[in-house]
Amino acid sequence: MIKKTSLLALALPVAYGGYIALHPGIAYAETPLASLAAAIQGAGAYTTDAAHTSVGFEIDHLGIARVQGRFAKTNGKIQFDPKNVTQGSVNFTIATDSIDTAIAPRDTHLKSADFFDAAKYPEIKFQSTKVRKDGERYVADGNLTIKDVTKPVSIPFTVHGPITDPWGKSRIGVIAEPIKLNRQDYNVAYNDKLPSGVSSVGDEVTIRLSVEATLDAPTESN
Repeated sequence: MIKKTSLLALALPVAYGGYIALHPGIAYAETPLASLAAAIQGAGAYTTDAAHTSVGFEIDHLGIARVQGRFAKTNGKIQFDPKNVTQGSVNFTIATDSIDTAIAPRDTHLKSADFFDAAKYPEIKFQSTKVRKDGERYVADGNLTIKDVTKPVSIPFTVHGPITDPWGKSRIGVIAEPIKLNRQDYNVAYNDKLPSGVSSVGDEVTIRLSVEATLDAPTESN
């Protein structure tokens, strides 16, 4: 369920450190991060921390409410240098069968050929083609692949940190602005309708992406 506009993974689509609620039934909350934004200094290759990365979505249901869900399994790489933004890159992958709406029968249906066909298309991928500065934020332009369709998307995001985390690693947070996609554009084409003609599942999907990533250890050269 996923329209063109926007990422990974990006980042990319790469921390809703301050967002709670990408899982159904949990209320949204936001922690101010502006104080960290000015501290951007770290440059290098980062690996996303799956335990602190959130890919959440919401979509209309029966034309009267919205259903929330998430993808629980992700991995990615971010190359970032605030002094040389155009050299940055994002590669982000989501395990399709990790979709979770907290209702097992619904998750099974979403993994079926009616929606994501997870057995045939096990991954959703975002790969950047360019990273650029846009005012106080950044934008990752790239290609999003869902099922057998690849389309260009642009993902505005902010970077927070780096900080030294409790485990002694350099860590950044990447928070994307909400992205709206049309699931039909990616052949996620289930089209059941109510007697009134209203679609039981909306076409437009709102994606919320937050990523934490840690700086890779430098490799020794001979």
